[in-house]
Amino acid sequence: MSVTQETDFSFAGKVRGLVHGVAFGDAMGAPVEKLSAGDIRKRYGRVDDLNTKWHRDSQSEQMRKGRVRGAGIVTDDTLMTLALMEVYNDVNRHIDAWDMADGMVREIAWRQRWIPELQKETALIERLFYPEKWIFQRHQLSSCDPRQGGIGNMVNCGAAMYIAPIGVVNACNPQDAYNEAIAFASGHQQSYGLEAAGVVAGAVAAAFTPNISVSEIANIALSLAKDGTHNAIYEILEVAEDLRQKGAENDEVIDVFLKTITPFSPMGDDLNHTVNKVGKASPNYQPSRFLSIEELPLALGFCLVANGEFKKAIVDGINSGRDTDSIGVMIGAILGAMHGQSIVDEADEHQLNEANRLDIAAETATFVRTAQTILTDDEKRLHAVQNQRFKLLKDL
Repeated sequence: MSVTQETDFSFAGKVRGLVHGVAFGDAMGAPVEKLSAGDIRKRYGRVDDLNTKWHRDSQSEQMRKGRVRGAGIVTDDTLMTLALMEVYNDVNRHIDAWDMADGMVREIAWRQRWIPELQKETALIERLFYPEKWIFQRHQLSSCDPRQGGIGNMVNCGAAMYIAPIGVVNACNPQDAYNEAIAFASGHQQSYGLEAAGVVAGAVAAAFTPNISVSEIANIALSLAKDGTHNAIYEILEVAEDLRQKGAENDEVIDVFLKTITPFSPMGDDLNHTVNKVGKASPNYQPSRFLSIEELPLALGFCLVANGEFKKAIVDGINSGRDTDSIGVMIGAILGAMHGQSIVDEADEHQLNEANRLDIAAETATFVRTAQTILTDDEKRLHAVQNQRFKLLKDL
């Protein structure tokens, strides 16, 4: 694989690394999503490249819901990330819940695009899971107050998985990225699902800081996080540092991480929604100040144990099982932004483009121009405010 781990400090390079990282992490994790770590070991040994056969390939088309995966195909994680980039491209400014109600609804419900898993051109909503279809139901059909859009939704990682572009337009400013992500994603998620979106955006913004270390990014994420999300990240980072220092093997890391995250994400390996769960009370996916999604803390933990090494962290992360594509996406976004274009493997990106009818370089270039406009406008506003404050405070 012809890549280096030398950091690319250019803004455009970092955005390129992020978008590639999202698609790569998604495509790596997609074929084994919902398998446990033990199931992955039994079926595959260790998944370490894009050419993995989907574990559901042998099922009927009806059982697969007409979907295909493997060989570089991405999921809704990547497509919603690209959709959010398009929202920014349209408005050329910072966004909030009203843009969820407007631009994001247009992107998921009314724009026709190639959906790789379905192998056809259609609206993205046809592929989305119910908590993401919720965006359309709440905003267009229910015409809710945009800031209340997330209320009542199933709490999950659905907003955190696509929120990385907000970190881009707030590069080097984690607090503003967190605030904007909370404002925007309040139209989609609630409770710890919303909190995770804010923290992911903040971590991505931090990753744009030149010369930042992965430990510093993780600690910034921890400083932003609240309640159960904070506690889950803290516990994972504590054990991750110990595992990193001892040079623990991936199997041990996975076992320790999954045990550590259990108090905050009690569903464990039981991710499938079956008829046997109908009418049964469950604490899972409900609002809580004590719980956390598991994808974000685990992603940060794998980043730390791998010392920020892009592919190692993704491979280690997606072999932990469960929501593997979203774990891969979060790792890819953070470390892709941290290292920049230097992590882009040309063969992998060619495969991602071909498998998904994408042009990652072109998508990135357009968004870079948008983000640069937003950041430049921010600088002008900040300069104006500083001048006014200087005049206001000069006599104190």
